[in-house]
Amino acid sequence: MKSLIILAIIMTLGILFLHYTRTKNLKKLLISLGTFGVILGMAVAGNITRQIMPLFFAHLILLLFAWGGLFVYLVKDRYYWWALFSPALTIGVFLLMELLTGSGHEHAILG
Repeated sequence: MKSLIILAIIMTLGILFLHYTRTKNLKKLLISLGTFGVILGMAVAGNITRQIMPLFFAHLILLLFAWGGLFVYLVKDRYYWWALFSPALTIGVFLLMELLTGSGHEHAILG
């Protein structure tokens, strides 16, 4: 599974640079790379939602949705920011739930 994720990341970077060699649009390449970096960052940060499996699955679906939004930006030149940054919603929901209900791991911290 990890090898598929790494392969998908490498293929996405390859597609971004292949698109750049065809169009020579540096601004679009930089926006795409920055957005892809944010999506990867949200993928890593979203691992905190793994404690609540339905929320984690929703986060994974939104990550795929954001990844698809990146390709829509490449093909159609339409930047749907709400789709690209939607995984942040599940992270925010998780943090709000932790704030309201507590983590349930206080005994591990306090001894």
